[in-house]
Amino acid sequence: MIYRPMYVERIMKYADAPFVKILTGVRRCGKSTILKMIINELKKRGVREERILSYRFDSMEYEDMTAKEMFAEIKCKLSDDEKTYIFLDEVQEIKDWEKIVNSLATDYNVDIYVTGSNSRMMSSEISTYLTGRYIAFRIYTLSFSEYLDFKEKYETVTDVRSELAEYIRFGGFPATHLKKYSEDEVYTIVKDIYNSTIFSDIVKRNQVRKVDQLERVVRFTFDNVGKTFSAKSISDYLKSEHRAIDNETVYSYLDKLESAYILHRCSRYDIQGKELLKTQEKFYLADTALRHSVLGYKSTSVASMLENIVYLELCRRGYSVNIGKTGNGEIDFIAEKQGNKIYVQVTKEIKTEETEKREYDRLLEIRDNYPKYLLTTDSFAGGNYEGIKTMHIADFLLSDKF
Repeated sequence: MIYRPMYVERIMKYADAPFVKILTGVRRCGKSTILKMIINELKKRGVREERILSYRFDSMEYEDMTAKEMFAEIKCKLSDDEKTYIFLDEVQEIKDWEKIVNSLATDYNVDIYVTGSNSRMMSSEISTYLTGRYIAFRIYTLSFSEYLDFKEKYETVTDVRSELAEYIRFGGFPATHLKKYSEDEVYTIVKDIYNSTIFSDIVKRNQVRKVDQLERVVRFTFDNVGKTFSAKSISDYLKSEHRAIDNETVYSYLDKLESAYILHRCSRYDIQGKELLKTQEKFYLADTALRHSVLGYKSTSVASMLENIVYLELCRRGYSVNIGKTGNGEIDFIAEKQGNKIYVQVTKEIKTEETEKREYDRLLEIRDNYPKYLLTTDSFAGGNYEGIKTMHIADFLLSDKF
């Protein structure tokens, strides 16, 4: 079990605080393992084993458990004298779980941690029953830094920058980096994660009947990561392939893919008008390996996957991320956090003066004094140009200064 301090330390700050700690994220991103790490931290603090209750509700053992049975099971193990630490993994499998958690948190001496793989964990039901009583933590697949930590357990890393190509190709699902796997083995593992998410969290949960239609929408979005498109453009594309589908159905499928954390929606922000735009959004994947496992690896996808990786890293670090619309084009990302802002432009490489001018001009068009970055994989990336910091993408991902 490789320690992931980014999450453990952030969550442990709220240990014993009167909030339910909710961990969400795509399947197999490491939520269950992080719960185990938190349990270990509590034991180090002196919490006794018998005061820790842990349940995994995606286990067959609890397949038919009702909310009342869940409540009875937990209640009989609580203590009048000591606090009980309760860990509920994949709790969304229990209907009305939020009522039970609310009752436990309100009426008993407990500290509760829950995980789930569907954003309906954060739905109106939770807002009703747990208003002001929970803190949500979004868990992502391995960052580039974490990926290097995992790899160092079985292989010496000598060139960090060259590892970026491997990270793009194999992604960051923890299960694929526990030992050295071949490309086929990695994609087999990730395809299984993808299939279980699609069929358990989307098809089965939402009673989707036209699975083939859903998968065609998935393939379109996976193939167009980092490009602006609308539900209508997907609908028109499928109609051109003689697969009739209306815009509302496309919207519904995209919403379900977001709910299962397969896709991340990124809105456009008009920098001059200072408003969010409601059209031509972009979508990014929960992990680059999802694309390769479904569509196959292609070198032509590297540029969009680099953009995807930078987007996820900004999200990991707590930034709210949008695409920036300027007068003459777009900035890949405007990232804001606690009143701070950075602008980020990502390009695979700068081969011509024309490309260089275009990428820098987009950033120079913004007249404020917030930090601006141009990220690339060029070997000699570095330095500043009229206040714009040029960095190799690997160096940016490993930096602690943004």
